[in-house]
Amino acid sequence: MESEKADAIVIRLADFSNTSRVVTFFTREFGKTSAIAKGGKRLKGPFDSALDLVSTCRIVFLRKSSSALDILTEASLTDRFRAPSDSINSFYAGCYVAELLAGLTEEYDPHESLFDSAVWALQQFAQGKDVHLSLLKFELVTLHEIGQLPSFDECVHCNDSINFHESQTFRVSQGGLLCPRCPSTDFNDSQIQAGTIALIKNLAGGPESLTSRINASPLQLREMRFTLTATISSILGRRPTSLRYLQF
Repeated sequence: MESEKADAIVIRLADFSNTSRVVTFFTREFGKTSAIAKGGKRLKGPFDSALDLVSTCRIVFLRKSSSALDILTEASLTDRFRAPSDSINSFYAGCYVAELLAGLTEEYDPHESLFDSAVWALQQFAQGKDVHLSLLKFELVTLHEIGQLPSFDECVHCNDSINFHESQTFRVSQGGLLCPRCPSTDFNDSQIQAGTIALIKNLAGGPESLTSRINASPLQLREMRFTLTATISSILGRRPTSLRYLQF
């Protein structure tokens, strides 16, 4: 077995025995991996209290060559996620980040930019920053990294360029926009303003710092939320569980 070191975010915890856990990490170096943490349930266990949900830590693990679980040998806490006491929304936003990393990524498929975006988003939530735009930015990075970012440049039906001076129709089933010449026949199709499309494109292509400078209207926030939630739900085959607790 080969020993590996990685920066990691804890994205799932499950009991394995009276004293041990199976911990799923999203790591910067290796992507998603699951490992047995022997003694991980003990209050004074060997992992320095590093195995809390959405905590970031430095881990050492033995990588199995077969389909068996890896074995966690060391974990030292880098940063424990603590939402502000007056913001339950920030707490559930952190849970949502973990849910997306667990559900939308593959084992041993590294995405350094996605790891960095997740750490950034968790820091924003912990500092009490705006949950809406920070989550939207993280979702856009996630969709881009897994190759599922909706198409906002051309019609998904006829491939013609989109006129961004007009409202458009978003087709969830095809992951993109329909031009006015193509009929809207799917009951899940929804209208989206030109200004909302521009905001999504700016958020997707700009740096994280852009979120603090964007002034989105309530309608634009609702349209962006619908568009990304519908896209992610379509990929997962279900609506993300954590979303039912988030208030937008």
